[in-house]
Amino acid sequence: MWAKIGETAGKVYHLLEDGEKSLSNLTKILRREGCNTNLVIMAIGWLAREDKIVVIKDSGKWTIRLK
Repeated sequence: MWAKIGETAGKVYHLLEDGEKSLSNLTKILRREGCNTNLVIMAIGWLAREDKIVVIKDSGKWTIRLK
């Protein structure tokens, strides 16, 4: 499972290289590649733990961007 989370974290990171994305947008993009919502959230947690991203909640919308 760790490998799948790490692989998904890499995909999230590369998507964020193009600019910030909402959590719903990231989930939508990665679901097309076979990643479920829980896996995407765990990958975001992985990147947050590594201090690679900033996660912001504004008016009920979660936005993620690279540091």
